Amino acid sequence: MPDETHRFPCEQCGADYRFDPQSGTLTCSHCGHTEEINGGPWRGGALRELDFRAALDRQLPEADMETTRVSKCPNCAAEVEFDPTTHARECPFCATPVVTDTGESRHIKPKGVLPFSIDERAGHKAMTDWLGRLWFAPNGLKEYARKGRRMEGIYVPYWTYDADTRSSYSGQRGTVYYVTETVMVDGKPQAKQVAKVRWRPVSGRVKRFFDDVLVLASKSLPKRYTDALEPWDLSALEPYQPQYLAGFRAEAYAISLQDGFEEARAHMDRVIERDVRFDIGGDRQRISHIDTQVSDVTFKHILLPVWLAAYKYRGKTYRFVVNGQSGRVQGERPYSAWKIAGAVAVLAVLIAAAIYIGNQQ
Repeated sequence: MPDETHRFPCEQCGADYRFDPQSGTLTCSHCGHTEEINGGPWRGGALRELDFRAALDRQLPEADMETTRVSKCPNCAAEVEFDPTTHARECPFCATPVVTDTGESRHIKPKGVLPFSIDERAGHKAMTDWLGRLWFAPNGLKEYARKGRRMEGIYVPYWTYDADTRSSYSGQRGTVYYVTETVMVDGKPQAKQVAKVRWRPVSGRVKRFFDDVLVLASKSLPKRYTDALEPWDLSALEPYQPQYLAGFRAEAYAISLQDGFEEARAHMDRVIERDVRFDIGGDRQRISHIDTQVSDVTFKHILLPVWLAAYKYRGKTYRFVVNGQSGRVQGERPYSAWKIAGAVAVLAVLIAAAIYIGNQQ
């Protein structure tokens, strides 16, 4: 299959189009000409799911596979698509200089893409506003980020899983009751209500259909950052078209379909345990055993939009990520030793002044 470069020439001047989050169209930065993406935004139903077992057995249709060229960062191991005209570039995830790899990667094609809703200017403002609210952040880093280079728009890979589950369980239901006991208080007997629990064995069945359990398929960013970017409005997903990637980068997935499902199963198990506790009822619950049968597992590979900035400041890399749909920000929380020392000194002075005033009084 041919390499996808995600470059689309303007029909008026020949310069490259770029997807514009504000208008939702391809826009030429040279002459301003715009073009709709295949007739405009999609207004269809749910995206088609793929069969999980067929994918594991390498039996997906050829149309659901693609081949792309990626570059792997030697520092953070991020794999990002590059077009053939790019020869060297800085890694957008950790600011490490990298040289593009000419190797090809064959993988499952994205089924859906969540287009950027906010542009780079709005993403940059969200990041600097977030930094400005951090009291102990170094002023130098704040200023460097405010005046620094543009943020990088990255489409980050995710898996979504659907599954039908039926679970049988055994356990105990606890009912709280109270008895009156006599206790000694200051040498005197006193009546006290004491809570007791009466347990009785129970068993039953629960079932639940899981829809679009979302699992990050990237290893290049700390999971605590990407998890904190949630929630995502997946109802706005569009069928994958490379036009949405015009002017942006797309990261290849590094978490396999099987490993992603194991994480999804852990999430499902937590929800099922909550369902079982609710089904047991009573005041307290004890769960002895849960046996879950999973069927009709399907999945999608989707791309979600993230604005990313990686700055090297005084020998350390700071990374900040912005949800390209909602503008929510996460990243390393930098600390200034001078600010912390100053705050400690001021606090010490205030404590000493309070003690002195108290002694005078």
